Amino acid sequence: MIACCKEHVELAIDIIVDEHEVAPEMKILTEEEQLSTTCEYCENRAIYMVSN
Repeated sequence: MIACCKEHVELAIDIIVDEHEVAPEMKILTEEEQLSTTCEYCENRAIYMVSN
C-alpha cells in the first residue's frame, strides 16, 4: 500500500502495476485519515491509498 498526494498518484499507480502486474485499487482517504498520513514521496498530506 502506498499513501500519496494528488501530485504523486500516477507514480504510485505505476509502481503497483510494475511490482504486482495487476490493476491497482485506489481509495480516497477520509479527512481524519488525511490529517495523520503524509505522502510517501514528499511531505504533503496524503489523499489516496493505492494498493494491489
